[in-house]
Amino acid sequence: MTASDLLYDVGAIAAFAIVGCALQALGYFMTDLLTPGRLADIIWRERNQNAAILVSANLVAVGLIVFTAIRSSHDGLAAGLVSTAVYGVLGLIFMALSFFALDALTPGKLGALLLQEDRHPAVWVSAAAHIAVALMICAAIS
Repeated sequence: MTASDLLYDVGAIAAFAIVGCALQALGYFMTDLLTPGRLADIIWRERNQNAAILVSANLVAVGLIVFTAIRSSHDGLAAGLVSTAVYGVLGLIFMALSFFALDALTPGKLGALLLQEDRHPAVWVSAAAHIAVALMICAAIS
C-alpha cells in the first residue's frame, strides 16, 4: 500500500463517517419531532428510560442501514456516499411511517406513552419496529 492509497482510504473512511453521523443526527431529530417534548431534556435530565430505548433503537437501526449501504457500495466513493445517504434517508422515512402506523393501530398516543416515567411495553414494540424496518431496508440494499 502506498502513502497515496492510505491517504485515499483515510479520506473515504472520513467521508463515510461524516455521512453516517449526519444520518444518525437526522434520525435523532426525527425521533425528537415524533415524540412530545425535547429528547435532550427527557433523556439526560429526566432520565426517561422509555425515550432512551426508542432513541437507542433508532440509532442502531440507522447504523445497520449505513453499514449495509457502505458494504454494498462498489461504484466508487462518490456513488457510495450518495447511495449511503439516500438509503439512510429512505430508512428514516420508513421508520417514521412505521411509527405513525403503530400509533394509529394502538390505543393512546404512542409518543405520550413512551414518555411516561414508568417503563411502558409500547417502547419495546416501537423499538422493534425501527429495527425491523432497518433490517428490511438492509435486505433490499444487499
